[in-house]
Amino acid sequence: MPKNQFRMLRSALAGVEAVEAETRHSFSRHTHEQFGIGLILAGAQKSLSGRGMVEAEAGEIITVNPNEVHDGAPIGEGRSWRILYFDPAIVTGLSREIRESGTGQSEIPNPVIRNRAIAARFDTLFRAVTGETADALLHEELLLQLVADVMREYAGQEDRTAVPASIRAARDLIDSDPLASVSLADLSRESGLSRFQVLRGFAKATGMTPHAYLVQARIHIARRLISAGTPLAEAAFASGFADQSHMTRVFVRKYGLSPRSYASAFL
Repeated sequence: MPKNQFRMLRSALAGVEAVEAETRHSFSRHTHEQFGIGLILAGAQKSLSGRGMVEAEAGEIITVNPNEVHDGAPIGEGRSWRILYFDPAIVTGLSREIRESGTGQSEIPNPVIRNRAIAARFDTLFRAVTGETADALLHEELLLQLVADVMREYAGQEDRTAVPASIRAARDLIDSDPLASVSLADLSRESGLSRFQVLRGFAKATGMTPHAYLVQARIHIARRLISAGTPLAEAAFASGFADQSHMTRVFVRKYGLSPRSYASAFL
């Protein structure tokens, strides 16, 4: 695959998206609505997330939790990886079954996993769901084993993503209607903080400024619309962007591939 290329591949599993990349691109802070489990194929990268600064190199598994703010930059010339993104219900449902406790685990504890067996299992699953085999039983077995592997070090730790009530109120105002126009004054009234306090507190608690968080919420809407087959121009308008070009710039900056490339995997 040429350098600086991202490919969205067709996935045989509903609720699972498959991406492969080879790039020198440095990602700004962003989030995904899904769980992500991937494998570094070549090179290395560093990433700052809610679970700290980490580095990953070829042969190592990388993970991300839903709505976890993270970035990513190459170490050296670049890196390549494959990654599967899972709808949250898939992972939490399998986690519930694995733990046999009636409750599903809310997050993957480790951002980097150094285990050859897990890496091999991921690689087999990725190849299987992107076209090498249509064996549903194999897909099911590999998926269940992979989730068990990445969740197994969970030790019942407390939620480390707790947000102060004041900032949660400001965040909820955005989440309640990401398409609405909102100002720092609105967030200030909702949180009971000054504009400066809400700006500083929001960034500290979420890893993003309120504006960046709002744009991220809108690009999530756009992604869902595109995956459902909505034409790109309509998706841009319906998700609150000025036009399709604006949506495309944000999409590429955050995910590395264009909305059109993303949409092609659902045709």
